Amino acid sequence: MQDLRTMLGGTDSSTFLGLDPCDVAALDGLVGAAQTGAPAVVVIGAPCATPYVSVGPYCAAAPEAIRRASRTYSGLHGHWNFDLGAPAIPDGAVVLDGGDIEWDAEDFAANRARITEACARILAAGAVPVVLGGDDSIPIPFIQAYAGSTAAGSNGALTIVQIDAHIDWRDEVNGERMGLSSTMRRSSEMAHVGTMIQIGQRGVGSARQADVDAALARGVHFVSGHDVHRYGVDPIRELIPEGSDVLVTIDVDGLDPTVMPGVIGPEPGGLSYYQAIDVIDMAAERGRIAGFDVVEFVPERDVNGLGALTAFRLTAHAIGRILQS
Repeated sequence: MQDLRTMLGGTDSSTFLGLDPCDVAALDGLVGAAQTGAPAVVVIGAPCATPYVSVGPYCAAAPEAIRRASRTYSGLHGHWNFDLGAPAIPDGAVVLDGGDIEWDAEDFAANRARITEACARILAAGAVPVVLGGDDSIPIPFIQAYAGSTAAGSNGALTIVQIDAHIDWRDEVNGERMGLSSTMRRSSEMAHVGTMIQIGQRGVGSARQADVDAALARGVHFVSGHDVHRYGVDPIRELIPEGSDVLVTIDVDGLDPTVMPGVIGPEPGGLSYYQAIDVIDMAAERGRIAGFDVVEFVPERDVNGLGALTAFRLTAHAIGRILQS
């Protein structure tokens, strides 16, 4: 019996959606190659940045798993995507896969430096980086890449829109200040980061009262998972500064486990698939998506490939919105 990928004309390519591969170190002229006038996009995998010693790089296999899930649909680039109201990838669009960033199981500073350098190269070429993680320490070096970039907005302020079950405002965990529980605190300390909107927090995590207080003092807009289900996602729209450059970062445990089972700490009450889609759409409507990442997917905990499919679909949707800007 044929599988769905064969039926849909999918390719055997190891790249995301069967995209053409590229060398991130040699992206000069990339934007000039675009035929549509739309932004160019480069997808890269970041398997590991700063894992906690207690758990290790438990999300390192995620980029490959997400790419594998995308292969089923790799033959449908020109087909109509009803979530986008447009072809999945328009003819002439420049969307490439730069492969995975090299990583080291012990040298975390080198991991972070490689992620920052790769994303900065993509930005310098005039393209938009889309990052497949990796644990939720990945956004720290990713966001750092926007320092001094025109993609951080004309006023130098990058808006951060995060979906996550946790607020990630710990200053340190067992002496580590760059790990997944400190992502938003470290981001808040970057001079080029402006408005911060954090969506989907719920239940009990690593945050203490002092961490919540620090976030509120910084001016973070919290929209809890409960508030999303009570009021919907529409109130988030007005929190995104109009005309801003927005980096959307999705820790997949911010989604409900019914659509994203592959996480280390599932919590009931997360965002639905379409609520996450709406957040991406709002970022594109209110401003410009200047970067996107999806992190914290644990392939070994997935159920029937559902989590990988969801991570792939969210990423493909973000790419579609970027191409429409």
